[in-house]
Order: sequence, then structure tokens, then C-alpha cells
Amino acid sequence: MTGIADGVDDVRQKVRYLIKHGAGVIKFGASAGVLSEEESVGAPQYSQEEMNAIVSEAKMWGRKTCAHAHGAKAINMVIKSGVLSVEHGSFVDDEGIALMRKNGTYLVADIYVDDYILAEYGKLGFPEDIINKEKIVGLIQRQNFQKAHKAGVKIAFGSDAGVYPHGWNGKQFYHMVKWGMTPMQAIQSATINASDLMGWEDKVGSIAVGKYADIIAVVGNPIDDIKLLENVQFVMKGGEVFKNLIEK
Repeated sequence: MTGIADGVDDVRQKVRYLIKHGAGVIKFGASAGVLSEEESVGAPQYSQEEMNAIVSEAKMWGRKTCAHAHGAKAINMVIKSGVLSVEHGSFVDDEGIALMRKNGTYLVADIYVDDYILAEYGKLGFPEDIINKEKIVGLIQRQNFQKAHKAGVKIAFGSDAGVYPHGWNGKQFYHMVKWGMTPMQAIQSATINASDLMGWEDKVGSIAVGKYADIIAVVGNPIDDIKLLENVQFVMKGGEVFKNLIEK
């Protein structure tokens, strides 16, 4: 793994290096994880001072920050540091939910991946201890997603890209609805909410004059059946049609 940095001065230097070489967003590993070979799932990986330094340095250069965080303590620490979003948020507690609401921090919870990891990662040869960690995380993450949504935490769509095949992203919508969202809220998490988090409200997230013509279409109404978004029939990017399977 690259990008390792320890200590306040070191993390500041790393942020500067990444931005100098083109980084538009700074993401850091605030807690342990599921697919890494370490015992803990969510133990903090940085001190509060280090997290604060990462966020303040990125902010000085006009960059947004987000953090990978599973554990409750790490989640609370990153919210206090000023990140704009928490990725995963599996073990978020009542304090974390309250802090997210107060600070307007987004939760980006990838609640589909549990299905794929438990079904496929054993076949792919992943160590048993990693599979066992996922068994601990999966249900709790979904329950806490539901709890955070009910409490009014802002939620943006995220896929944890690379954990399952590209193109299966739409499978997440079903789980977001199953665990508390309306179909429209799930769709908005991937459109206007995501654009708000990215700071791209003037470019994407809705169909309007002056914005990128990034449009997908399905046959049927996804408000009635959210699973329709798993079978996209039409794709337009920047006004150019790349896929059209809809009969005229």
C-alpha cells in the first residue's frame, strides 16, 4: 500500500504531495477495515491531532476530505476533524449520528457489498478471518444505516468501487429501500445528494439547462420497482449517447 504517513508533520506533507500531483479529493483511512489483514475492523488508525491536520491542510488548498471509518470511535473523531463524508460508517453510534446531523456530515454507506463478499470472496481465496470480519459488519452496518437515515443524517450513494464487478452498482438501490429509504430518496442519494457532497451542484445531479447532460433511462418506473435501476437501458454522458437498448 502507498500513501502511508504518520505524525502531524508527516500527514501534512503527504497531503501537500498528493495535491501537488493532482489529487482533487483527500481520502484517508481513519479506522481499520474489513478486507485488510488486521485483527480489528474499526480501531482508529490516527490520533485526533493527525486527523485534524489532514483536514485543515486539505482545506487550505481548497480540497474536500472524506474518511474510511468503520468503528464508532474513529467515526466520531473524523466528524470532529471536519471531513465532509464518512465512508462505510458501519458501527456509528448515537453520538456519531448526532454529530453528523449537527455538522451536516454525509454518510456514504455501501450496504450492498455484504451480499457479494459473503457469496463470492471465499471462492476467490480470501482468508477466512476477512470473511469472518464481514459477517460481523454486514447486518450491523445496515441496521445503523437505517438508524442514521431515520435520524435525518444526509446520505450519498457509494459503491466501495472494486469490491464487486463494475456495473453492479445499481444493486445497492434495492438495499437502501429495504433498509428505510423511499425509492425517490435512494435515487436522490445518487443524484442531487451526491452532487451536493462533491460541490458539483451547478454541473450534475439534476437535469437542467447549463448542466452536463448525464442521463440514464430504464424501461418502467423505478419508483414502483427500484430494481429496474439494475438494468439500465440508456446512457448519455455529456450529451453523447453511449448506450441505447430502448425500442423506438
